[in-house]
Amino acid sequence: MSGAERRGVAGFDTSTANIARMSDYLLGGKDNFAADRDLAERLLTIAPEIKDMATEVRDFLERAVRYLVDQGITQFVNVASGLPTQRNTHEVAQSLVPDARVVYVDDDPVVLTHGRALLATNPHTGVVKGNILQPAELLDSPDIRRVIDFDQPVGLLIPARLQYLPDVSDPYKSVAYLRDHVASGSHLVIGHAVFDARPDLVGPIVEAFRRIVSNADDAPRRREDVLRFFDGTELVDPGLVYIRRWRPDSTAAASRPDKAWIVGGVARVP
Repeated sequence: MSGAERRGVAGFDTSTANIARMSDYLLGGKDNFAADRDLAERLLTIAPEIKDMATEVRDFLERAVRYLVDQGITQFVNVASGLPTQRNTHEVAQSLVPDARVVYVDDDPVVLTHGRALLATNPHTGVVKGNILQPAELLDSPDIRRVIDFDQPVGLLIPARLQYLPDVSDPYKSVAYLRDHVASGSHLVIGHAVFDARPDLVGPIVEAFRRIVSNADDAPRRREDVLRFFDGTELVDPGLVYIRRWRPDSTAAASRPDKAWIVGGVARVP
């Protein structure tokens, strides 16, 4: 995107790194800018495994979506979805159930622009501006309700956002609101970075993110903190585990689980 960077992109802040665009870079995409690449490369010098972790979050989400389809879920809300890459939620779900419905929710203008262009001809999908910290507005959005029937079970997918939200904004309350306002039989999918096995990385990674996230001064959440997001739900086996161990497709894929220091789980809303 070097030409666009030289000219600037209307409405987009290209001078500050952005999590969605950094993830796009780590996944081999092209919808990123110099600031995104610079910070991503800085993180890779601290922890080279971060590049593989970006892929493994996608792998975890794909396995979770397949599981939810097996449970009869055919509609999904992917919160803080990031830029479209490969094996997106709608592609996974609609490969199994052609009329599965998927809404991507994000508040990043690059994500919204690219997502809407990609899905313009897919009637069973939507790309909607929204913020998980405003859950009532999210669930009441007519653009979401055009696609999703909240009277029926839905898959709520939050695979890589909560670790960037400070405790002062009370993301626990937002997740609880979503849980309490979806139909029984809905499922919650959460992924969250933790440093339980890599405390040596806390200082350098927090410092690297200080300019672009609002919770850089918070103590990183531990596994037991992440478990609180599942209050009021029924975790399915194997529970909240490192994502490599969440129903892996092969034994090899589950090796060195702490190498991807992200925990994830899937839970049923009773």
